[in-house]
Amino acid sequence: MIRSTPRRLAAALTVALFLPLATPTASLAAAPEVPCPKPDVAKPKNIPARPVPPPDNPVNSAVGGDALATHGLIVPAGARKPPPVTATTWLVADLDTGEVLGGCGPHVYQTPASVQKTLLAAAVIGDLDPKQQMTVQRSDLEIEPGSSAVGLVVGGKYQISTLWLGLLLNSGNDAANALARLAGGGGADGVAKTVARMNAEAQRIGAFQTRAVTPSGLDGRGQFTSSYDLALIARVAFANPDFRRYVLARNAQMPAQPHLKKKGFQFQNENRLLYNYPGALGGKTGFTTLARHSYVGAAERNGRRLVVTLLGAEARPLRGWQQGAALLDWGFALPRDASVGKLISPEEVAAESGTATGTTRLEKAAPQAAPAIRPPAGPGMLTVAAAATMAIVLTGTPLLLLLTQRRRRRPVRRPSRAPVRPVR
Repeated sequence: MIRSTPRRLAAALTVALFLPLATPTASLAAAPEVPCPKPDVAKPKNIPARPVPPPDNPVNSAVGGDALATHGLIVPAGARKPPPVTATTWLVADLDTGEVLGGCGPHVYQTPASVQKTLLAAAVIGDLDPKQQMTVQRSDLEIEPGSSAVGLVVGGKYQISTLWLGLLLNSGNDAANALARLAGGGGADGVAKTVARMNAEAQRIGAFQTRAVTPSGLDGRGQFTSSYDLALIARVAFANPDFRRYVLARNAQMPAQPHLKKKGFQFQNENRLLYNYPGALGGKTGFTTLARHSYVGAAERNGRRLVVTLLGAEARPLRGWQQGAALLDWGFALPRDASVGKLISPEEVAAESGTATGTTRLEKAAPQAAPAIRPPAGPGMLTVAAAATMAIVLTGTPLLLLLTQRRRRRPVRRPSRAPVRPVR
């Protein structure tokens, strides 16, 4: 054991007082990033400028494992090179164990487009009776002109299950508004309440880089997610039997509305993975001019279920689902014990933030060390009590080890109670 001296303690205290929480790896030598494999194709022209994302947060970027904190490629040692895809970021994970098999910039902020509908499902699908009948209001149809709609009509009466099918098969933004309004109480503020619930759900499951502004994924100012977060959301959604049933459906029937003199019609599942990939479990496609193509898909092979998420892709030379299929093939070829990180569980998030008991796991294990893991009193600075505790630790712990451990901690995050109003 290293004995403390006044000089050693003073030096350690100085380091602790001025070590910013926002940059815990500043003293570590950054490993060079490995470029993600890309196809040799020309970029499309006249693409709008991407939204400016929030600055990288080193703590959030390391959620699930320090190796995931990269803008480049991360794969298991000895794994073959993944296929080249145009997706800006992607991730492949085991849907059951939560092991992350590999990814490209898994924590890089991106714009979601319609894959955000999986967050709407994760947040409220269990609260709405699929057999309940509802009546469409005019506000449900207030969507961006030219955007995808399943064809709901004002005054039409539909079962909730039909709305979910219209949302997940045909990416109906009208269905997204209707479901969000109902889940939020059915009033004029129903959509805003549900968007707030979506953000609360993202925080609950550890998707700390996700912020929804619209229930449908139509572009909204400040709306972001990441490939890692999408995998967390997909894992929650696929745990629901109704969700699994909906995304596996190849087609569905929109009922006629005789009182409105509207005929019924059939609509199809836009996720081509279902028709072309053995073992496909379904998923969700997405596209806006701003976000480009996004995709969430899952498949099962030999008793193993994998999920792939990708963002910021182009449709040539491969469409989003085809890029997902290629990455799933790559993932299934890896050994079952291959891993570069982990999809954290809601239980782990609750234990870390102490939402159940008001204390964290470390506080339970070592009450005397509690000040060192509480949120800072000011931006990027430790409290005096935390600094003193860290100073004591530093006298007997190598600084590099301490910094590495600090990266695995995240500050307690509580969802905002203020409603987030959707952008029309």
